[in-house]
Amino acid sequence: MKIAIDGTAASGKGTLAKGLAKKLGYDYLDTGLLYRRLALDIYKKGLTKFNLINERGIISNANINMLADITLNLTLPLSDHPDLRKQEISHLSAVIASIPEIREILFKKQRMFANKPPSKAGVILDGRDIGSVILPEAKIKFFIDAKPEIRAKRRYAELKGLSAEVQEETILDDLIKRDKADRTRHVAPLKQVPDAFFIDSSALNADEVLQIALNYING
Repeated sequence: MKIAIDGTAASGKGTLAKGLAKKLGYDYLDTGLLYRRLALDIYKKGLTKFNLINERGIISNANINMLADITLNLTLPLSDHPDLRKQEISHLSAVIASIPEIREILFKKQRMFANKPPSKAGVILDGRDIGSVILPEAKIKFFIDAKPEIRAKRRYAELKGLSAEVQEETILDDLIKRDKADRTRHVAPLKQVPDAFFIDSSALNADEVLQIALNYING
């Protein structure tokens, strides 16, 4: 069985995906991690959000080709790392996620993983275009969201150990901007598909969200 989980940043979709994967014995792929890994790789090469694109917001063919080469060599699944959660990597990954050529390569990798999960039992993917683009045929779909202020507090708690300079107000502003960019981008925008089960995690803890999801799956 395939399970698709979409949602906004810091809404708890990744935590839910991991919890379901553990409970059900399914393989799990954090698709956002793919873009973060690419961002970290090119950040180490000296490229940032501000010099990856020119003043008109255009990415050069040379940079696209470089990103494509790195993307083709990615092996799934990826391991998480604290550096992948840093703010500068988040900003850079958002730019990378808007490049159609890169999304096309990752689309194929994600589909291949979903169609041939290592466990052969089932697969769970979370991201922003799973139910709409990557796995529209998924039997179970969820869409997770929470109030921006709640999500900012969660992200702050996650990041404050990585940087003493992180501010909750800045995180809130970044999340609001990211939400707008995700929902309005031309390629695979974030949206709740009609057959996705919606969970507002604003007033719920991780265990409560997991139980709601399990009840839906088993119902």
